[in-house]
Amino acid sequence: MSHLKDRLLARIARTGPLTLAEYMTECLLHPEHGYYTRRDPLGRAGDFITAPEVSQMFGELIGLWLAQVWLDQGAPEEVALVELGPGRGTLMADALRATARVPGFHDALRLHLVEASPHLRKVQQTALAPHAPRFHDTVDSVPDLPLLLVANEFFDALPIRQFQRAKGDTWHERVVGARDGALVMGLAPATPFAALEGRLADTAEGQIVETCTPAEAIAGGVGRRIANHGGAALIVDYGDAESIGDTFQAMAGHAPTDPLADPGGADLTAHVAFGPLARAARPARATSLVPQGVFLERLGITARAQALAHGLSGPALESHIAAHRRLTHPEEMGNLFRVLAIVPDTAAAPPGFAE
Repeated sequence: MSHLKDRLLARIARTGPLTLAEYMTECLLHPEHGYYTRRDPLGRAGDFITAPEVSQMFGELIGLWLAQVWLDQGAPEEVALVELGPGRGTLMADALRATARVPGFHDALRLHLVEASPHLRKVQQTALAPHAPRFHDTVDSVPDLPLLLVANEFFDALPIRQFQRAKGDTWHERVVGARDGALVMGLAPATPFAALEGRLADTAEGQIVETCTPAEAIAGGVGRRIANHGGAALIVDYGDAESIGDTFQAMAGHAPTDPLADPGGADLTAHVAFGPLARAARPARATSLVPQGVFLERLGITARAQALAHGLSGPALESHIAAHRRLTHPEEMGNLFRVLAIVPDTAAAPPGFAE
């Protein structure tokens, strides 16, 4: 039994069941035993591979998107370039390499990384040392400048709560309790929740809705900055416009696993509800929600893939073709992942998004 599991069972015995948000926070961010605080979870040796690790094309195109937004908004002389949850720094390194020849862009950038993991901060510092990254626990401490922000697979790891529709206007919160030395899911007594009044019309008894208050708070802060200072945010993640159903999941060794079996030993995520993020970002404006594959094709990924393919052959070419397919094909990441941008209310739709 893991040390963290022992601690959680003892806590439940003292104070009762945990909300799913409390459970996720302990599992992912516990100072000693948290998943993100004690390991590098990325890559083939880790538990999952993100889009920047699949191919350099992903980060390159996002970098060019950021540069174009900067140009479209008048090329401000100082901007905060921010990534939320930068992983190994791969996306940002590719983005900065691809934009090195955009006149004035790098001179204007001040790089800020929001990262909770001490281990990953060290990796990011090494990868991005020439750009003098500054680290933050939250986006709130980033200076008030025009903001160019990227969040790729960041919001899916924020702690959620789950509510199962009961009779009438009431909901059971799904909680983590204990039985015979094991962690188990259970239901709290039914009660109305004011925050879910808007979901009574589109749910039926027994259906599950997930909420993510931290995600909405972050989107709200980012939206206010963009409304006040200009810039844009690009959010890439798996999910849909609104939450419906149980999407809480765990990954270990690139395979799904029981999220209650090994606290701190698996990555815990849930699908992102983009609609609440878009609403929280007001008075800034959110774009339409676009599938990742469509977004990357609009930015020119196929032309970039063809350029990179020159000179490749054999396994290297096959791997390159597979990476392009993985990022864009509807049956792989192309439809599962969605892209949302937040821009000033008066701004035109940024590249990749139709009005």
